[in-house]
Amino acid sequence: MVTPSSIFDHMELLHLYNSLTRQKEKFEPINLPFVGLYVCGPTVYGDAHLGHARPAITFDVLFRYLKHLGYKVRYVRNITDVGHLENDADEGEDKILKKARLEQLEPMEVAQYFADRYHDDMRLLNTLNPSIEPRATGHIPEQVKMIEKLIENGYAYEVNGSVYFDVHKYSQSFYYGELSGRTDFEEMLSGSRTLDGQTEKRHATDFALWKKASPAHIMRWNSPWGEGFPGWHIECSAMSTKYLGEIFDIHGGGMDLKFPHHEAEIAQTNACYLHTDKKKNQARVWMHCNMLTINGQKMSKSIGNFITLEQFFAGNHEALERAFSPMTIRFFILQSHYRSTVDFSNDALIAAEKGLRRLLYGISLLENVKTSTQTTIDLPKLKDDLYQSLNDDLNTAICIAHLFEAVRLIYAIDQNEEKITPEDLVTLKELLHTFVFEVLGLIDETNIRSEQFDSVMQILIDLRQQARTEKNFALSDQIRNQLQDRHIILRDTPDGTKWTFGE
Repeated sequence: MVTPSSIFDHMELLHLYNSLTRQKEKFEPINLPFVGLYVCGPTVYGDAHLGHARPAITFDVLFRYLKHLGYKVRYVRNITDVGHLENDADEGEDKILKKARLEQLEPMEVAQYFADRYHDDMRLLNTLNPSIEPRATGHIPEQVKMIEKLIENGYAYEVNGSVYFDVHKYSQSFYYGELSGRTDFEEMLSGSRTLDGQTEKRHATDFALWKKASPAHIMRWNSPWGEGFPGWHIECSAMSTKYLGEIFDIHGGGMDLKFPHHEAEIAQTNACYLHTDKKKNQARVWMHCNMLTINGQKMSKSIGNFITLEQFFAGNHEALERAFSPMTIRFFILQSHYRSTVDFSNDALIAAEKGLRRLLYGISLLENVKTSTQTTIDLPKLKDDLYQSLNDDLNTAICIAHLFEAVRLIYAIDQNEEKITPEDLVTLKELLHTFVFEVLGLIDETNIRSEQFDSVMQILIDLRQQARTEKNFALSDQIRNQLQDRHIILRDTPDGTKWTFGE
């Protein structure tokens, strides 16, 4: 049985890969049993696509697993509704403002509309709501205060109503590039998207903390430097430290945010709170999930090669053979380790759909298996394998492999090839329910073992048996083969014909 005491034993075994140190580390919360988790959320100017689903699902599983282990987790995931300029640069148009201009709407109408649609998609994917979901526009005072502190500490400067972070000055006392691994300014300069006319910066690598609003810029706030709006990076520094403190446990996001966004966050926070001690950083652990690609390219709105989640669910995109359910999408993402790249294909989604169906069907068999006076399967090993997989840097791919091994054992019990006692059957049910539904967050969308479906299958099995009795083997084989084409496998056993979902 998955008891609290047995769960707590696994607290000490959790290791997470820290992008900052580039190694797996034993997870040790700053203030046990509390855990502070901050994840960069969406910029709400368009519908969520498959690339947005990956970090949402990854950190949802982390949130679920930490809570399962007994930690008291405060999960903060922000919404960016201002300041994220085109191409992640310091010049150009605000992404939300551009969408509002094209649609002839107020910027906050755009932000609200797409925030609502993002939440709808996340509910379909069965991600839990974060503990706090702050918006950038709701935390302008905190951002202004942080910028003032950076100026006071000598790491920011004002020019013509805009404020910039002084990367060269920062690098005299700190290491700018420690997260991304960029080691020199020439390399950073090549990726800093310098634009003609960016003459007010002291250095091309400096980035905006506050931008002076042009006369046409609708989204503007008062500040000590005049009317303007915050830069993209300062938002997350201000919101994360407001709700989690100047040092917290885990900061998460997509790999594409490592530079410049997260690098800038670390620099801002270090310079604001003067964190010269290496152990005092904005977050102890930085976690990044890798990209989801299509034909080898990052799936991105800016590239234009994305497929929205709504299109996946409806099947109305030219790259899709048909619709795929939210749980198929979730299972597809969880089948790979979060730090590996995943390339989208219809075949991969179809395989994920079959695998999920097989997993859920196997679990449903536990409701009708016959129990025995002894157990021949190694339940303690199965339990340890499941915990070990997630304790090893949240390896959902290995966890799912162990769950399929459990399904294989369930089929063997169903075929009387393995045995299980009533007490161990309860334990196995609880173990699978914990990992499949509570931790991995999967749900049975189709109620695959419904009475109606079972009754239909029984009719087909009876018809096939009647054909065999009448020596109509052509019809008998036709029923078996057509079901097999639909990945339903018939097995003739001493107790009668049974069906399972196959690959």
